[in-house]
Amino acid sequence: MDFELSPTEKAFREEVRTWLKANVPAEAEEPEAAGQKEWIDKRRAWQKKLHEAGYVGIGWPKEYGGRGATLMEQLIFNQETIAARAPQPINVIGLGMGGPVVITHGTDEQKRRYLEPLLSADEIWCQGFSEPNAGSDLSALRTRAEDRGDHYVVNGQKVWTTLAHVAKWCMLLAREKPAENPRAGLTYLLVDMESPGIEVRPLVQITGDAEFNEIFFTDVKVPKSQLLGEAGEGWAVAMTTLLHERGTLGMALATQAQVTIGEVAEHARKLGRGGERLTRQRIAQHQIEARALQLNGYRAITKIMKDGIPGPEGSLMKMMWSELNQRMTETAIDLMGPFGQVRDGGSWQYSFLRSRANTIEAGTSEVLRNIIAERVLGLPRSR
Repeated sequence: MDFELSPTEKAFREEVRTWLKANVPAEAEEPEAAGQKEWIDKRRAWQKKLHEAGYVGIGWPKEYGGRGATLMEQLIFNQETIAARAPQPINVIGLGMGGPVVITHGTDEQKRRYLEPLLSADEIWCQGFSEPNAGSDLSALRTRAEDRGDHYVVNGQKVWTTLAHVAKWCMLLAREKPAENPRAGLTYLLVDMESPGIEVRPLVQITGDAEFNEIFFTDVKVPKSQLLGEAGEGWAVAMTTLLHERGTLGMALATQAQVTIGEVAEHARKLGRGGERLTRQRIAQHQIEARALQLNGYRAITKIMKDGIPGPEGSLMKMMWSELNQRMTETAIDLMGPFGQVRDGGSWQYSFLRSRANTIEAGTSEVLRNIIAERVLGLPRSR
């Protein structure tokens, strides 16, 4: 990969930096501190502002409301927003997964219907994949979609569903037909979360937030017009969703790791512990791993630029970051001594508690290791 930006890319970077400097809001509070509704409203307003400036869906084709920019420009924008401590758009699931999967598998009518309100944050999306007994083993899901002619009737339960309490649309994977291969017979539906028969229950995390939810579906009618892809072929659509989740997430996480290790080092200096040998070794190790993560990210980006499709390398990026982030936040807490155990001792406590979910969400580390072994290294399947 050529690490030097082209003149056009450098100009775009300066444009983004200038805009962010003038528009990034004051330091964003965590959901618990700001209040869940206020936090969501602020994030929705921020996405609308980004959309009006042409900074949402940067890499999407212009005919779908995007900017039609290159992958490198999208990468530059992501890196600059993280460096500027800008908040994320509220519709991160829709932008990272929902939009790309509709562009790939949707009909022209579906693209016209769903993409523009997704970009503007008028409609927020959530992902209905995991279930109480089918999280890491997604093909074991039990939520059913019964074909009733012009519509499906959905019954079942989903869990760990981010933003389900404010979402308009849910990317739902359900079983339509029994099959010897559990990955066959699955159907991918876009479900209106305002439909009768849907109940959303919040799950309060160790941080005090209710970021995740349970969703219960009881005789929910879903029109056939909301079927994405072919009936019974939902596994392929789901894999597109997950490839985009981990592929597009990878470089953003690599950039975030660079920011976090810088903050850990500054944290150590402020506490007067930057000169301790063990502290220096620990922070140096984090820095080495963060740089390795970044270089792996560049390799993944190079592959996407060649064939246009995120590959299984995204699983490596996500796994590396999630475990590294946990170690970095642990270091930050350890540096504070006994005071690190005080819940209101500062933002590091929140970051430490929230990081517990990193090795579970978007694929557990165990599942990601299997994917890396089988699909990246070519080792025999574990089962």
